Amino acid sequence: MIATVRQTARWALSHGLPSVVMRRQAARGDIQGRLVSQGRGMNTDAVAAIAAEVRADGPLHRSHFAHITASLPTVKEVLTSNDFRTGVFDPGDGLLGRIGRWAEEPGRLGPLTPPSLLVTEPPDHTRYRKLVTRVFTARAVEGLRVRTQEIADELLDELAASEGPVDLVSAYCSRLPVTVIAEILGVPPADHDRVLEFGTAAAPSLDLGLTRSEFRHVERGLGEFQTWLAAHLAHLRDHPGEDLMSQLVRVRDEGQGLSDEELMATAGLVLAAGFETTVNLLGNGIALLLAHPDQRARLVEDPSLWSNAVDEVLRLDPPVLLTGRLCVRDTEVAGQPVPRGSVVTTLLAGANRDPDVFEDADRFDVARPNARDHVSFSAGRHFCLGAALARMEGEVGLRSLLERYPDLELLPGAQRRSTRILRGYAELPARLTPP
Repeated sequence: MIATVRQTARWALSHGLPSVVMRRQAARGDIQGRLVSQGRGMNTDAVAAIAAEVRADGPLHRSHFAHITASLPTVKEVLTSNDFRTGVFDPGDGLLGRIGRWAEEPGRLGPLTPPSLLVTEPPDHTRYRKLVTRVFTARAVEGLRVRTQEIADELLDELAASEGPVDLVSAYCSRLPVTVIAEILGVPPADHDRVLEFGTAAAPSLDLGLTRSEFRHVERGLGEFQTWLAAHLAHLRDHPGEDLMSQLVRVRDEGQGLSDEELMATAGLVLAAGFETTVNLLGNGIALLLAHPDQRARLVEDPSLWSNAVDEVLRLDPPVLLTGRLCVRDTEVAGQPVPRGSVVTTLLAGANRDPDVFEDADRFDVARPNARDHVSFSAGRHFCLGAALARMEGEVGLRSLLERYPDLELLPGAQRRSTRILRGYAELPARLTPP
């Protein structure tokens, strides 16, 4: 009984009450309120329209709840500044803070719960990140290219044997990156589908405004993931390999680096983040390339453009909509005062279409000379450590699919994911026409 009450309190503080307030402000036209209240499955045109509205008020817009920026230089200024930290809600020592601390479930881990890399700062963040960075360097990732190509070819061979329409998300976009990251982390093939299920269940945990049932589902999924991960790490302790997770377990057992809780949080985040956003990159890329046959033709004529094309996909339809930062001291952003305790929402998808940086910013151009200037991987100390891996998987995955099926056709019924922060397709029905 008490566990249910605590869970209800957690939901009320983090989703229920904020959702009510956001809806009221959205009805009054507040942009932050609209992002939360209307953001489920938001398409690229809607995102672009909100970003233009934010920019029309200058580099830093003040909403009822937070400052918002869709200016690429201002986004980078915030994300690289020591005046800001991750996390956007500090209940303090008042009534809400006391309720929040009472409602906490000891030992419960999640992407937005310390010691997750997403919500820690130096020196802890530096220590965690150092232990896993070496696996995701450009050189290390390039060494994985051959194996990624083999996995893509195997999946495409399976698609060739299918009859009738296929859902590219479940049959290809999800299976390619989960197989790659699972092999990096020593997860056996028998558990790949479970890891995919965990990722799907956990994805909404980044959102604000979940319903009570959605919140229960997310916490149940995170709990099951934590149980599975503990068993997997225990197995690797008894049967170590050369994979990253085995290395992290070895470091922990030698009394260096990570506590048990830190090991769980770091391993879990690397596993989930290692494929979730790449699923979106692949799906978004397929949709964009099939909607722009002229750009596909350019890639056929000049395959050297594929790497740049992946960055253009990331720019125009990024896997992550936004990220927030909390101001830790009085400062200025874009010449405007921002007091301590303020929240700044950096609209990554909007900054990627900043017309002061990108010419004809709403146009999809696989040869765009500065496509790589996007902020889809964030910036500063929280820059995505898997950026090189995602770029490589995007290039191999998209090129392999469209070269194998040059007449690939999307069918009616494509569905965007219902999440707000993570942006991609839940379903992409397609007809495969072999060459």
